Amino acid sequence: MNITSKDKKCLVTAIILSVFAISIYYFHPQTVSAAGAVITPKVQSTPSKQIMSTAATQLTCPLDIVANPSRYLNKRVVMQAKFDKFSTLGLDYSRANRSSQDYIGFLIQRPDVTDHNIPLSEMKLFLKRDYAEKFIELDTGDKIEISGKVFSDALGDPWIDIDSIVIKEKIKKASADQE
Repeated sequence: MNITSKDKKCLVTAIILSVFAISIYYFHPQTVSAAGAVITPKVQSTPSKQIMSTAATQLTCPLDIVANPSRYLNKRVVMQAKFDKFSTLGLDYSRANRSSQDYIGFLIQRPDVTDHNIPLSEMKLFLKRDYAEKFIELDTGDKIEISGKVFSDALGDPWIDIDSIVIKEKIKKASADQE
């Protein structure tokens, strides 16, 4: 079998790209110092945003969780999102075991769509009803930070018990009336 120079160039390029991709996967966000020690970047925290990043909590994008729900199963997650609306979606589903008498669901907006209000219905978010009552003033588009635990990946969707909501920014009523 004769290997041409064009084939050799393709093979070398493929190997280089593979090594590059593997190195990004394994070494990001960690870097190695000149002494060979692994340095992990510190997460900046402000007094209003006291989130500890531990092995049990993952700061992440909602779309990452939707794309890989089993990867986050039984893990704590923290997300930045825009509130969409309270909902009964997913309640009383036997495999999730969240009763509509004790829980209320809610939806967040898809972060990949900015010109319309489209809910991320693939993500099932649940609050205990007594805790949800503290957030009746939430409006569509309010920026929130939510934290909770992914307790199921039934139907290929993430099902998350939310234990904390922090309102980061309220929308202006005038902009809500224009929609």
